[in-house]
Amino acid sequence: MPHTAPPSATPATPATPKPATGVTEATQREAAARLPFSDRRDFDDAARGFLGTIDPPVIRRADGRPMIDLTAYGFLGADEAPATVNPGLWRHAKLAAHHGLYQVVDRVYQIRGFDQANMTVIEGESGLIVIDPLIYAETAGAALDLYYAHRPRRPVVAVVYTHSHGDHFGGVKGIVDEADVTAGRVTVIAPEGFLKEAVSENIYAGNAMARRAVYMYGPVLDRGPRGQVSAGLTATPAHGGTFTLIPPTDTVHTTGERRTVDGVEMVFQMANGTEAPSEFMIHFPGLRMFCSAEDAVHTMHNLYTLRGAEIRDAATWWKKLDESIELFGADTDVIIAQHHWPRWGKTDVITLLEHQRDLYKYLHDQSLRLANHGRTMDEIAEEMRLPPALENEWHCRGFYGTTNHNAKAVYQRYLGWYDSHPAHLYPLPAEQSAPRYVEAMGGAEATLDTARSAFAAGDYRWVAEVLTHLVFADPGNDEARSLQADALEQLGYQAESAVWRNEYLMGALELRQGVRDLGAVKLATPDLLGAMTLDMLLDYAGIRLNGPRAWDRTSRFNWVFEQSGGTVTRYAVRLSNGTLIHTADKVLPDPDATVLWQRDALQRLLFGGSDLAAEVAAGRVRIDGEMAPVTDLFALLDDFPFWFPIVTP
Repeated sequence: MPHTAPPSATPATPATPKPATGVTEATQREAAARLPFSDRRDFDDAARGFLGTIDPPVIRRADGRPMIDLTAYGFLGADEAPATVNPGLWRHAKLAAHHGLYQVVDRVYQIRGFDQANMTVIEGESGLIVIDPLIYAETAGAALDLYYAHRPRRPVVAVVYTHSHGDHFGGVKGIVDEADVTAGRVTVIAPEGFLKEAVSENIYAGNAMARRAVYMYGPVLDRGPRGQVSAGLTATPAHGGTFTLIPPTDTVHTTGERRTVDGVEMVFQMANGTEAPSEFMIHFPGLRMFCSAEDAVHTMHNLYTLRGAEIRDAATWWKKLDESIELFGADTDVIIAQHHWPRWGKTDVITLLEHQRDLYKYLHDQSLRLANHGRTMDEIAEEMRLPPALENEWHCRGFYGTTNHNAKAVYQRYLGWYDSHPAHLYPLPAEQSAPRYVEAMGGAEATLDTARSAFAAGDYRWVAEVLTHLVFADPGNDEARSLQADALEQLGYQAESAVWRNEYLMGALELRQGVRDLGAVKLATPDLLGAMTLDMLLDYAGIRLNGPRAWDRTSRFNWVFEQSGGTVTRYAVRLSNGTLIHTADKVLPDPDATVLWQRDALQRLLFGGSDLAAEVAAGRVRIDGEMAPVTDLFALLDDFPFWFPIVTP
């Protein structure tokens, strides 16, 4: 992706986090009084089977820079939550920070805490089956090395991707050589639709999604009681490593399909459209084990993820978990997921799945019930509360997803963003409306007086809303930025969800010190680009096209791609009405130019590292006809800055 960042803003106030206010301290005490702290089972389960970890627990890149440093979470050793952390989140953060190699049952091991996901290793007759090799090659390699430090060194004979999110496949080249996959010595198994979904999620909206993920996971926040304490699914994702992909060699299409790999039988249950667009769960009959992928973990998950993604289908989700119980419940003694820790015991496994099933069905049905009473998205989210029987189960609480934003997700999936109030159909953008709100409130000082009084009363949500107008109307108003940062900080301290906390604290950080360019976040790695079809590359070119600049431009091209193996693919490419239209297997008469491409040349032009003149000079692109229209087309493609502001204009 393009890496140009906006200039860093001058800090409005020092960025030092502040203590909890008296209101926040009281809020934390009230939360603690409602929580079932007497239930300690998760602490036993999270520690069960521990064999060891790396010392020190730091994983570094080849240049020596740390990708993940788990020593930073030593502060979680305290039993009692500080006033700056929601007591439920403190408990969950302690559990999610466990790291190392764990034996689940005979022949099954998990490496937890080395990245966002777990890596599961199953010992076959002669080799290893690895499920979900983390985000980066470096963390996956370190995880496998830890396994080898405690178990016999046998080759990886199969890799399983449970779903299409990057933390479940990106480290694959850290554990297997692609040449072994090509030669058939290693099988790569994935669900139907995996490759398309894995690539499109990280490319089409990848720049915006990755920027928003900085807010969601808080990697630039200091670790500690006033900073980042957890990412919800783990302590923290790794960052800055080598993101890789090896395409699947074996695709599963339907529930009930079986594979036996190295003597290990697997029965697959398709779960597309639940936590990911492409996903399956797996039963292992010989091990009496069920892998729920990411559909049943030790928290309420996201129906909408704050980094941005397609809304997930709660109806499909609960039905798949119900199907899991019917298909595999009687033959399962342990459930593992690709986050968090297992649960053992047939009855307890079924109970966990039942609770998780009921959780997503309740969110789905009650959101729609209230919508059919005429409630708006925000009204539903404010009113929604889980039944006590679910609310008192730790694994149903909102340490990652929340009842509030999941209810909004259900509404959005069925009814969209518009609540049918005409005033909300065509509202002014913040840059235009904010000055008018401030004027209507009596000016900047009166707005600040309103916010000061609300802050003193502990009404932090109102402070944040009021001062959003003033910050957008007058970005240089240091007191407004400072007070809004203080309000967001207290909301973060109170949040039970790890990612809500990170969102609030990241907002406070931006208000206090502006947006800093911390370097490139590169999603379009060679492996991901290599997995893109030509259609997807051309789709992405259309996404980058600056439509308004292209309104009055028209061009017609025949693009010819010379593929490996001597095959040729032709596209008719037309620039018209601010769009880039491409049609496969079509040839235009009298084009402005016919362009003969080597595929890699187009990749370099779209994702950086070259320009058209250089590719033509090197013979990787040949243009028959006019060169100017081709040059002009690429000049119309936008670069996407990564470090764009979020809580400031």
